Amino acid sequence: MQQAQIDRLRVAVIPAQQLFIGGRPAPAISEARLDVVSPIDGKVLTSIADGDVADVDAAVRHARQAFEQGSWSRAAPAQRKKVLLRFADLIERHALEIAVLGVRDNGTEIGMAYKAEPLSAAGTIRYYAEAVDKVYGEIAPTSGDVLGLVHREPLGVVGVIVPWNFPLMIGAWKIGPALAAGNSVVVKPPELASLTLLRLAELATEAGLPDGVLNVVTGRGASAGEALALHMDVDVLAFTGSGAVGRRLLECSARSNLKRVHLELGGKSPNIVFADAPDIKHAAKVSANGIFRNSGQVCVAGSRLLVQSSIYDRFMAELLDATTKLTVGDPLELSSDIGAIASKPQLRKNLDAIAHAEAQGAKRLIGGEQIRAESGGNFMAPTILTEVTPSMQVWREEVFGPVLAVTRFEGEEDATALANATPYGLASAVWTASLSTAHRMVRAIRAGVVHVNAYGGADITVPLGGFKQSGFGRDKSLHALDAYVDLKTAWIAL
Repeated sequence: MQQAQIDRLRVAVIPAQQLFIGGRPAPAISEARLDVVSPIDGKVLTSIADGDVADVDAAVRHARQAFEQGSWSRAAPAQRKKVLLRFADLIERHALEIAVLGVRDNGTEIGMAYKAEPLSAAGTIRYYAEAVDKVYGEIAPTSGDVLGLVHREPLGVVGVIVPWNFPLMIGAWKIGPALAAGNSVVVKPPELASLTLLRLAELATEAGLPDGVLNVVTGRGASAGEALALHMDVDVLAFTGSGAVGRRLLECSARSNLKRVHLELGGKSPNIVFADAPDIKHAAKVSANGIFRNSGQVCVAGSRLLVQSSIYDRFMAELLDATTKLTVGDPLELSSDIGAIASKPQLRKNLDAIAHAEAQGAKRLIGGEQIRAESGGNFMAPTILTEVTPSMQVWREEVFGPVLAVTRFEGEEDATALANATPYGLASAVWTASLSTAHRMVRAIRAGVVHVNAYGGADITVPLGGFKQSGFGRDKSLHALDAYVDLKTAWIAL
C-alpha cells in the first residue's frame, strides 16, 4: 500500500448507488435517495437508494425464493466452500479499492481500515468457508434398535444490521457463518457507511453466489431497518449497534414472528493496569491506541482506564506522552494515526459528553475540542478525563468517541468493583506480571473478552460477545455458526 495508490483512488468518481436485490442493482421502489457526505471534508460523495418497507419485502422475497430453490441451501458443503473461497479471494484482490471507498464514507484512518475492513472480511469469509465441510451432525448413543440422528440445518432468511464504524468487518462476522451454513441473507447497512457492503454484494455474485442469496437494502434505520426486523419471513436477525436500537429490535421480534435475535450492543470496557505490569511504557502506548484509534469509534474500545495508585503518576505521564504523539489528520494519509468522526451529530455528542463530565467534576487533562474545522471535516482531539468516579455518566455510558475516563484503584478487590460498575460487559483488559492475579481477574470481570497484557488482537478463532447489557449471542469463531442453524432430531426405529 503506497500513498500514490491511495491518492489515485481518493478522487475516483462514485456513481449513484442502487440497492442490490436478486443478484443485481435495483433502484428503490420509491426512487428516494440519501446523500453520502464524507466526514473528511463535509462534501457530498455520492448518493444511496433510500430503501423502505417495499424494498425490504422485495429483498426478503428474493432471499426466500433462493433458499427454497436450494442451489445454495442444499448445495454440498464442499461446493459452498469453493464459492466462498473465491469470494474471499476477490475481496482481497480489491482490498485497497474497498478500503479507500470505506474511508471516504466513514473516516477511519486508512492504515487501520485496510486491515480491519477488507482484509479482515476476506479472512472471515475464508475461515467459514474452510469450516463448512468440517462441521458434522451427531449420532446419539442409543440402544441397538434405535438410531438417533441430530441434523444441523440452515434456518432460512437471515437479516443483518450493522453499524458504521467497521461495516465490512462486522458484516462479515455475520454474513460469513450465515452463508456457510446455507442461509440467504438480507443486509441493511448503516446510512453513514453503506458503500463497502454494496461492493461486497457485487463481488459475491462475481464469485458465483446464486442470485438472491445475498441482498443489500440501504436506507434509514427507522424505515428499512425496522421493516427487516418486523418482517414475517425473516428467521434470524443479527445486529451490532446501540442498546436502544437493540431493545427496539427485540420488540419487533415479539410483534412479528418471534424471529431469533442476536445482539452486540457496545460496551464501556475497563482497562486495568496493576503496579506489576510488565512494561509500563508499552502498556501506556497500547492503552492510548485502545481508545483513540478510529477516533474511539470501536465497540471494544478501552474507554475506562483503571490505574493502581502506586504507579498512577508514572503511568499517566507515559499515557500523556503516547497520546500527544498520535497524529489526527486526513484519514487517507498514511501519516495519520487517527481519522475523522463519522458524522457531525456524533462529534456533537462526543463534545457534549465531555462538557457533562466536567460539570460532574471530571478534570480534562488533554483534548476535548474539535480540531481541523477549516477542512470541513469532523475531527476531534483525543481526550483524557481524570478524577472520574463511578457515579458519573461518562464512567457508565458509552460515548463512542476518543474520550478516555481515568480513575485510580488501590487493590484487586477495588479494581474488580470499579471494572464491573457499569451496565455493560463486552471487553476488558488486565496488565499484570502475576499469573494468579490475571486468572482471578479473568474470572471476576463480567465481560465477554478479557485481554491480559494486551488490548485488542483477538482474532476470528475466538468468540466476541457481551455480558449484561452488551447483548447476547456471539460473533466470530465456530460458535457463531450456531446462530444460523437449527437442530433437528431424527429418531429412527430399526
